[in-house]
Amino acid sequence: MSEKATINISIFKRLVSHLKPYRKTFVLAVLCSISLAILGVSRPLLIGRMVSQYIDIDLKTETPQPEMLLFWTMVILGILFIEQVIQFVGSYFSNLIAQSIINDIRKKLFGHLLSFRMRYFDKTPVGALVTRVVSDLEAITEVFSAGLMDILGDMFLLVLIVVTMLVMNWQLALLTIVPIPILIYATRIFARAMRASFQQERIQVNKLNTFVQERITGMAIVQLFNREKKEYENFVGINKDHRQAHINAVWANSIFFPIVELLSSLSLALLLVWGGLHVSGKTESEIQLMNGETFSFVMFIQMLYRPIRQLADKFNILQRGTVRAERVFEIMDLNEHIQDAGTVTNCNFDQAIRFSNVSFAYKEEEWVLKNINLDIKAGETIAFVGATGAGKSTIVNLLGRFYEFQKGDIHIGDTEIREIELNCLRRNIAIVLQDVFLFSDTIHNNITLGDESISREQVIAAAKIVGADEFIQKLPGGYDYEVGERGGVLSVGQRQLLSFIRACVYNPEILILDEATSSVDNESEEMIQKATEELTKGRTSIVIAHRLSTIQNADKIVVLDKGEIKEIGSHSELLGQDGYYRKLFDMQFKEEKE
Repeated sequence: MSEKATINISIFKRLVSHLKPYRKTFVLAVLCSISLAILGVSRPLLIGRMVSQYIDIDLKTETPQPEMLLFWTMVILGILFIEQVIQFVGSYFSNLIAQSIINDIRKKLFGHLLSFRMRYFDKTPVGALVTRVVSDLEAITEVFSAGLMDILGDMFLLVLIVVTMLVMNWQLALLTIVPIPILIYATRIFARAMRASFQQERIQVNKLNTFVQERITGMAIVQLFNREKKEYENFVGINKDHRQAHINAVWANSIFFPIVELLSSLSLALLLVWGGLHVSGKTESEIQLMNGETFSFVMFIQMLYRPIRQLADKFNILQRGTVRAERVFEIMDLNEHIQDAGTVTNCNFDQAIRFSNVSFAYKEEEWVLKNINLDIKAGETIAFVGATGAGKSTIVNLLGRFYEFQKGDIHIGDTEIREIELNCLRRNIAIVLQDVFLFSDTIHNNITLGDESISREQVIAAAKIVGADEFIQKLPGGYDYEVGERGGVLSVGQRQLLSFIRACVYNPEILILDEATSSVDNESEEMIQKATEELTKGRTSIVIAHRLSTIQNADKIVVLDKGEIKEIGSHSELLGQDGYYRKLFDMQFKEEKE
């Protein structure tokens, strides 16, 4: 338990460290909390004085002073008005600080995620990351807006109330705070229970978000294989666990807060008993003072237990926020980003690419590529073929440094690719994937990816080169047409053509086509073939092909099998060798004839 608490304290300190840029605003918010505490304590004192001097008086010996009663009533109303103004200002500043801090953390977190290597995203559910960036950070917001500021104000108010009560009547003060140690002990038990429930809640929120995100994204598969009933049953189970995690927190609250009310009533009872025992033998003036004091103490007790109860609420907020912050900081502390130690920014990419004894494994010693040795001449079109899992896509992923190879070297000219600054490397490489990803945005923005330096004229020119301008112009709004989530309103072939336009406008030195025609119809394939011919002119091109008919004109074809290069040559040369390529070609030709 102590070790866990230490971890929480360190996480909390790390959160608080983000206050540094907003120190002045924080000080103003704290001053507002202190002012509220002082004004709050002044009211019971004034009301007690009004009771003893202007309300509970002996009409036979004392003259009523209604003008003074009205005066002090107006003073109290003025104090209440000032409290509301200060409360508004303090609430504004605390929420301003909270939103500013979360804005900073979210930017830092998302920027950190953008630098991660693909290996991390391969093994991490998207729903889990969405939870971190969105809902977890929203929970952290409350730490500053409704937790830390209020706790500081409530703590100061508690100290001020206790000191004031001790100054007024130390015996009565000690008597009324007798239940406080019991409350402190109950609060500790409550805090432990709440932390456990928040940990469980954290796990269940993550599971629920991940499940829903994956099923909605893969709804076509769910419906195609008639899995609606089974997935609904799985959802019901996960949702039930999520509900139970929240009920555990409700259960702890439902026990704790009645205890607070009980102990508050006990303090009032002790106060009344003390008053009844000490009233005998007192003079009329002493009784008046005693009544005013008792009235003040009644209000102080209510004020004393209210912040204690609220402290429990605020502590829950701190617990929840700290648990969520722990998850966020776990990601921010990960060293999963690609090591960009490269300093070369003026590399000439119109040079030969050389793979020297390159080996790669996703898991240790489970080699996907084994001792790859390959030279790709500048301006050459080279094609990779092989069975699924042969390592074709892995090679191009290494060239773009989406994954880091463990053995060997890759050079562009005389420069090792890890010496090239990462932005420079990727700025000169364009990849057209089989599974085209489009954002829920316009066609223009999906092509330019928000790069304002690319004009509409450049986009249209690239579309004409690719042969896609005609179909785009027919869409409502043309290049301003919204393609929907993941480009769902477009056909597979249309989405693929947009990816070709995207590659064309960025004018890369090295072009990689990763099975760009494997999932399209014959008409779209013909258009994509023409687009390929246009894009590969004058630049080094790497084509990963499933259909061998699409790469017969390649300068060089590399046949891969189980991560090893088996054959290299032109289409005609490889057919003449009667080896791996010939078998693949005959098998595919036979399937097409059938």
